[in-house]
Amino acid sequence: MPKLEIVNENKDYIVVNKAAGLISEKSPYEDCTVEVQVLNHLLKSKSNPYVGVIHRLDRVTSGVLIFAKKKRILVAFNNLFSNRKVQKTYLAIVKKKPLEDNDNLINFLVKNNLEKRADIVENKSKDAQECILSYEIIDKNDIGYLLEIKPKTGRFHQIRAQLANIGLPIIGDEKYGSDQDYLPLSICLHAWKLTYEDDDSKSTKTFKAPLPKNAFWKFKSI
Repeated sequence: MPKLEIVNENKDYIVVNKAAGLISEKSPYEDCTVEVQVLNHLLKSKSNPYVGVIHRLDRVTSGVLIFAKKKRILVAFNNLFSNRKVQKTYLAIVKKKPLEDNDNLINFLVKNNLEKRADIVENKSKDAQECILSYEIIDKNDIGYLLEIKPKTGRFHQIRAQLANIGLPIIGDEKYGSDQDYLPLSICLHAWKLTYEDDDSKSTKTFKAPLPKNAFWKFKSI
């Protein structure tokens, strides 16, 4: 079981660096999830702590994840997310160099429940949702190219599907066409930063999750 890595903690919420391989929420089918890790941590100082799941990351993705310690904080963050006052910044490693050093990708995405994946389709329909992201090449190493990605929408498997659609599957992501091995239950996708606008102070706060500690993620610029 990976150890819980805490990025920041205060009386209202706790920010952690989720390990790839774990699911975010409690599940009757799994003993160790990030929510369970957070609960066990909070139980050390409080007998009946509240843990509110604000957002989630895919099992195979690592990175920054926030849990609320109070119901009103959960509601407040839910409002920030729904009003698009939260910006997530991801890092992904791809094997091939993108045709453009930076670009905006706009696609229509259909959730394929049978295969548990997202499919990019040509036209909008009642089942297809628009998905938008921007990417920029920020570094490279002997393994591949490091992309900084900012989704404008929050669709299921959006980053994985949109990059694969332009011939750039994320390293380790066999579901979307990668032919390169990575770690078990993991792909080279990391939720690096989360920035939100505080409604009370109107200031922005940013939390950053340290990169995975393996050779794939050794880059000079980060």
